[in-house]
Amino acid sequence: MDQNRLAQLALHFIPGIGNFTVKQLVSYAGSAENVFKLPKAKLLKIPGIGPAIAKSILEHRPFSKAEEELIRAEKENTRLLLYSDKDFPQRLKHINNAPSLLYYKGNADLNTAKVVALVGTRNATQYGRDFTAEFIEELKAHNTLIVSGLAYGIDIQAHKCSLKSGLPTVGVMASGIDIIYPALHKETARQMTEHGGILTEHSFGSKPDAPKFPARNRIIAGMADAIVVVEAAKKGGALITAEIANSYSKDVFAVPGDLKSSFSEGCNDLIKTNKAHLLTGIKDLEYIMNWEPSGEGKEKQEPLIDISSLDDEEVLVFSELKKHGNAIAIDNLSWQTQLPVGKLASVLLNLEFKGFVNSLPGKSYKLANSK
Repeated sequence: MDQNRLAQLALHFIPGIGNFTVKQLVSYAGSAENVFKLPKAKLLKIPGIGPAIAKSILEHRPFSKAEEELIRAEKENTRLLLYSDKDFPQRLKHINNAPSLLYYKGNADLNTAKVVALVGTRNATQYGRDFTAEFIEELKAHNTLIVSGLAYGIDIQAHKCSLKSGLPTVGVMASGIDIIYPALHKETARQMTEHGGILTEHSFGSKPDAPKFPARNRIIAGMADAIVVVEAAKKGGALITAEIANSYSKDVFAVPGDLKSSFSEGCNDLIKTNKAHLLTGIKDLEYIMNWEPSGEGKEKQEPLIDISSLDDEEVLVFSELKKHGNAIAIDNLSWQTQLPVGKLASVLLNLEFKGFVNSLPGKSYKLANSK
């Protein structure tokens, strides 16, 4: 068993430690294993680590719990995606409050080229259901991954229509991967694991309580390129997802509806207040997102860059920056490369002197030739 992987998982079972702290600890210690080897004095030097968290790390070493979780995941055909894994949804890494661990059962590529989230009211009208079906049929031309929340109404309609159209669809859950909520959707969820998947940040046995749903919505928003609100009342989960998506600078779309319908009030308000693009069909999405149907358009050829002068650590950092594409914070880069922040800062400085890297405000970095 990979001991560093086991240690990363164990960090998630220490009381008082959340997603950000897990990433912070690994970044500064250099690896998850090293976190458990640090004395209290060194733990306290890590930004954000106070006496209470340091004590919790030193007193709680839940390796047996982590091992049990790994064994159960294997038995239940569930993948544990750690933040440093290449299969972890890369779009999620662009948000500050990204989960550091995901439970995933399915076969969809979470890093496919185009991802659209469809959300809406639990009390969907025929108008909303019909639009969802027609829009997903139009999305077939883009080989899109469809993401939603497995809830009643628009969510489950999006999943069912995706399955019918042959598009992969992923349901993000507010419970453990073993607890399908609502239970009525168990069969659909089973089908999704064969053509898409189900995903959660919660451990086995976690029940879906109220605070977990807004947290679930941030994952839906973070995973997608575009978020489409089909129907929404004045208040509700779909509008929360739209607000979160706007805070992530994602493109939000809303389907206009009958002015007299309470289930179109939220969508109409999003459009009226410029919090969402008006969406009447696939052409609106293609125009805003600058998308062409799959197979159309010419791919741009990247210029070749000579990296023969770089040492192994510089090549590692360069490759990670190239793979990421956009600017990345030093803490996240440390997690990805498994280089301690101090060592990484030195490597980045050398790369900057050599003209390969540009430093940005907020301790972020990107390749010098990237836009």
